[in-house]
Amino acid sequence: MLEALAAALVEITSGQHLIYLLAGVAMGLAVGIFPGLGGIVGLSILLPFLYGMDPTSALSMLIGLVAVIPTSDTFTSVLMGIPGSSASQATVLDGFPLAKKGEGARALGAAFSASLFGGLIGAVILTFVIVIARDVILLFTSAELFMLTILGLSMVGVLAGGNMAKGLLACGLGLMFGALGGAPATGEYRMALGNAYLGDGLPLVVIGLAMFAVPEIIDLLRAGGSISRSQTLGQGWLRGLKDMWMYKWLCVRCAGIGCLIGALPGLGGSVVDWIAYGHVKQTAKDKSQFGKGDIRGVLAPESANNAKEGGGLIPTLLFGIPGSGSMAVFIGGMVLIGLEPGPAMVEGQLNLTYVIIWSLALANVVGAGACLFLSKYVAMLTTIRYTYLAPFMIMVICFAAFQAQRDLGDLITLFVVGLLGILLKRFGWPRPAFLIGFVLADQSETYLYQAVQFYDWDFLLRPGVLIIAAITVVSAWVGARNAPTADIDAEAAAALKAQNMRPQAWFATAVLAFFAWGLIDGLGHSFIGGIYTIGIGVAMLPIAAYLVYMTWSNRVAHSVNYDHEVEGDHLQGDDIPGLWHYILWLAAFLVSTVLIGFWLSIIGFFVIFLRVKSDASWLRIAAMTTGGVGFVTALAWIMVLDFPPGLLQDVLVLPWPIG
Repeated sequence: MLEALAAALVEITSGQHLIYLLAGVAMGLAVGIFPGLGGIVGLSILLPFLYGMDPTSALSMLIGLVAVIPTSDTFTSVLMGIPGSSASQATVLDGFPLAKKGEGARALGAAFSASLFGGLIGAVILTFVIVIARDVILLFTSAELFMLTILGLSMVGVLAGGNMAKGLLACGLGLMFGALGGAPATGEYRMALGNAYLGDGLPLVVIGLAMFAVPEIIDLLRAGGSISRSQTLGQGWLRGLKDMWMYKWLCVRCAGIGCLIGALPGLGGSVVDWIAYGHVKQTAKDKSQFGKGDIRGVLAPESANNAKEGGGLIPTLLFGIPGSGSMAVFIGGMVLIGLEPGPAMVEGQLNLTYVIIWSLALANVVGAGACLFLSKYVAMLTTIRYTYLAPFMIMVICFAAFQAQRDLGDLITLFVVGLLGILLKRFGWPRPAFLIGFVLADQSETYLYQAVQFYDWDFLLRPGVLIIAAITVVSAWVGARNAPTADIDAEAAAALKAQNMRPQAWFATAVLAFFAWGLIDGLGHSFIGGIYTIGIGVAMLPIAAYLVYMTWSNRVAHSVNYDHEVEGDHLQGDDIPGLWHYILWLAAFLVSTVLIGFWLSIIGFFVIFLRVKSDASWLRIAAMTTGGVGFVTALAWIMVLDFPPGLLQDVLVLPWPIG
């Protein structure tokens, strides 16, 4: 082992290896900072360039890209409230509020130093456990993996916010949306309405952007001004570095969680940041600032999501089983250069395995260092008037969403689910709970079906299942213990709340009807194909009925009563546009895209929006439109990506990028 480790250290410090590693890191930074693309897109772009390269150089490029994306995707999560990838969704909860307070540089500094720390911890753990990990990983069957998805769902108790009923229903909505499309066991189409796009299920990238990006863009536009209300950058990344050192043991714990979850095939990055966030919130003595700008809410998921990449290499290298989507493409890259993942990577190619591990650590150092250097300057975006930034952000999220399935349905889903996200935010339903449910829906159903097939219901008595179940019960109890569900006693507090709860009641009624539809639809399928949605419907309908009753009875002083239109901090300004004002702008952009295509529509949107909403000069409008559209066009050309076409493109043969 020591000889292999020494040989690997000599290899990664060679000039050729470092050059290719830096090239991979640079590409990862470029891809990661663009929201919604992530490691899968970056690796897919890199694969064609690997032909003919020697294995170690090719691996260094692959690892450099894989390592840095969970770091660079933090920029948009913190500064704009847009999840850079599925692994940085939880960072939005406290990172973006910090940016609003004028502490964007501090949040980025903490995030990048935690990412660096977590990545190094993951590499160290991987160094010592890679030899013995095979036997440990084999202990996790579909039964244990199913219980781990239930553990992930228990985070709903932590993220439920002011009312547990809303938290559970938001999670149920996510589960039902995640179950939409083909059933894993039978392939029956559930709630698809005969639509081919819905039959494939909804893409996670689109759901993440819709839940977080769209509501925040609308809110910021209504509030006016810039993202940062203080017009300052705080104390910069050095303050964030000090924060990381202050909570270093928290970062160690979350890095360990990230490494463990990352090592479990199929679970990976989609849930690790939520589990880490839930852990820090559960164990914190003072929970009052979580969701409002608590630096611990940034440190925990960021240290976990980088460590996860190290853990994800364990099943990838030892079994050829990808721990995540990006690892699946990574296996493809290994095959291209003549390497076969499997037990031989430890038994006969241990030195090459350590080259991969320590390249991961080195790439984390380089990537985090580059991001730390850039953080102060990138954070200046938060001081720019948001009406100038909004067209660019709308263009970016629409373009990123379209890359999910290259279908116009991606944009329609972005708008529809974004509207749902707006309503969830308005009425105080926790959007993270929805996202957890959506992420874990397919996995929980698949693992449950497999566990029952292999072990019948006796799988519930397996030792690993019982241990994870005990942890889940404790986690759920800790989360639910602090959830306020009782009536608010203070009359003064009640006076500040919405006095007319009819909009909330209509929304709750619509949710009740949706669960009823899911239940009825499930009854129309086979037992195996419909039992999952039937189960969700049966569990959620009583809770939804309770909420419908409480809202229609106008319990003003109860915790069910929350309306962002009455209590939101965006109401501090004068002449605030109505909620539907900017929704109609987005709807008009979508209709235009359907008619004349994305590229022409974004030009028109830039010009009209900037002129009407920012009152910018024609010269400034021309410069910003050219810069924004030119940027996304160049990006599409480099990455060989297409723009969403419209009816015009179906009728006329037009040159790229119009056609």
